Amino acid sequence: MTTYRAGLFSEFLARLYLRLHGFSILKSRYVTGRHTGRAEIDIIARRGDLVIFVEVKNRPSIEAAFEAITYAQTQRLRSAAETWLARNQWRGDARFDVIVVTGWRLSWFKNAI
Repeated sequence: MTTYRAGLFSEFLARLYLRLHGFSILKSRYVTGRHTGRAEIDIIARRGDLVIFVEVKNRPSIEAAFEAITYAQTQRLRSAAETWLARNQWRGDARFDVIVVTGWRLSWFKNAI
């Protein structure tokens, strides 16, 4: 399986996992343009008055997954999230989570970014 296909499959597993935890998926692979440095948020999900922006990483270990999230990437993700919040006039709570897929195991880190 290519890295790209493994990433898509990991995002599918993460969406399923979030649905099982009561979230509805608002957007997958949300991409913003020139004002955010071309950022992509893997999953935007909602449960009640909480919206989460989720970065999904498929890596051999949790440590490797967090090493792959750079400071520049977090800044782009924050900017993209602010764009989404403004466009949708969101007034509830919001946070950044990371879901790490290692093989068939998912680890969910809340408020991780």
